[in-house]
Amino acid sequence: MAGRALGASYEAYESKFELTIVMLCSMAGTLMQALDSTIANVALPYMQGSLQASRDQITWVLTSYIVASAIMTAPVGWLASRFGRKNLAVVCIGGFTVTSMMCGAAQNLEQMILFRILQGVFGAALSPLSQSIMLDLYPPQKRGSVMAIWGMGVMVGPILGPTLGGYLTDVYNWRWVFYINVPFGIAAVSGIWLFLRDTHQDQSMRFDWTGFAVLGIGLGGLQLMLDRGTSQDWFGSTEIIAELVVGVLGFYLFIVHMFTAERPFIPRAVFADRNFVSSLFLMFALGLVMLASSALLPPYLQNLGGYSVTDTGLLLAPRGVGTMFAMMFAGRLAYRFDPRYLMTAGVLLLLWSIWEMSNWTPEVAASWLIFTTFVQGIGMGFIFVPMNLVAFATLPPILRTDGSALINLIRNVGMAVGVSITTTVLASSIQTAHAQLAEHVTPFNRALTVNAPSMMWNPQLPFGLQQLNGVIEYNAQLIAYANDFLFMFFISAPALLVILLMKKPSLSGQPQQVAAVSE
Repeated sequence: MAGRALGASYEAYESKFELTIVMLCSMAGTLMQALDSTIANVALPYMQGSLQASRDQITWVLTSYIVASAIMTAPVGWLASRFGRKNLAVVCIGGFTVTSMMCGAAQNLEQMILFRILQGVFGAALSPLSQSIMLDLYPPQKRGSVMAIWGMGVMVGPILGPTLGGYLTDVYNWRWVFYINVPFGIAAVSGIWLFLRDTHQDQSMRFDWTGFAVLGIGLGGLQLMLDRGTSQDWFGSTEIIAELVVGVLGFYLFIVHMFTAERPFIPRAVFADRNFVSSLFLMFALGLVMLASSALLPPYLQNLGGYSVTDTGLLLAPRGVGTMFAMMFAGRLAYRFDPRYLMTAGVLLLLWSIWEMSNWTPEVAASWLIFTTFVQGIGMGFIFVPMNLVAFATLPPILRTDGSALINLIRNVGMAVGVSITTTVLASSIQTAHAQLAEHVTPFNRALTVNAPSMMWNPQLPFGLQQLNGVIEYNAQLIAYANDFLFMFFISAPALLVILLMKKPSLSGQPQQVAAVSE
């Protein structure tokens, strides 16, 4: 539907200065939204103590933002058509800036989760709006290079978030992870308000409240089940079963409504394109891994590896550099070779990096860690650019913004599910490994009864029991992280099968289709 609300074209702007200001301001809003999906990762251990939250509860700081963003991404097209892109952009960037400041001032976990939900609500529209605005800023022959740069910045944002978050947390404190958005948000709102040409507002449009409500119920039920499953003993709990039923029912009603309603807010026509639908599945599979790996590595490096928060952020930066490096060439290579081959190569690089991470120990050399994450970034870059070329090559232009919103929705859902599942697997693996290791603590284990261990690890003494439990807990976490990375490898492998479902697109003579590069 957003595709029906076409904005002012590049011809409406009188100077290159106005074009540049609008481009920078729209990108600033998108970059803030992309950064905030991961910038808090490194600061989570510090936030956990300050907000008095458990390891499971603190992940809600990430997932609450992602789920709220996912739910509100779907109706972006309708909102842009009904109220105009300029009005929507000003409200969303302004609201995102204010809620960022509120997150920085949060005093407890409940406040933080509430403010992060509001931040996700306002931030959901920023990426689809930015893409739609920039498509109108430049003529077709320039859209490829401009949108490739935009796509590079948007993709790198979530990956560089931990690096910036680590620096701000170490130099100042975790609250500056959110305060940093305020000056850039004010500048972006000012630029959009002063220079963006307004778009037509269709006052006759009516919102599909039924579709939106059942989608929100489905996403909310699913996320509650994933987040609370570990603490509530999963399907041994009536609460978890109820949340599963609500989530499945919500998704079922949403699908039925979308394919039977006269005017659903997600057009049915987007699902008629085989390559686009295949790209949705591929985006979901990659979303499972994209944020989960960023969420797992900071506590692994800090708690087990002994790295500082700044060093942790710097060690995570090579993945972003690898993504930028790959995206500089992936678009051009996709026109020379079958883009499906590039995506296959990207998935293989991603799988290799995750497999290698499952073999890490805290003593892994920093140089090898950097190389592995750099290769992972290259793999992501080689996947995303060709994937979007394939997804949008045959999609009608009128459905382009709706398609962009839907891909962002699927990506957000994938990231939320990925973080919740990997956190659950980690907690479960720690408990299992701890129990298995503790089985060997017996009076008959000679390793605990001779020489120094007999004094330092004597389970009959309070001091020895405490020391021994610390060693067991440390090794249990090592095993659990290895299992979690191995789990991520197996859930990423089906991405290769999804690529086989895609048809080879005809990209010759369509350089403007690079403009479809999405977040």
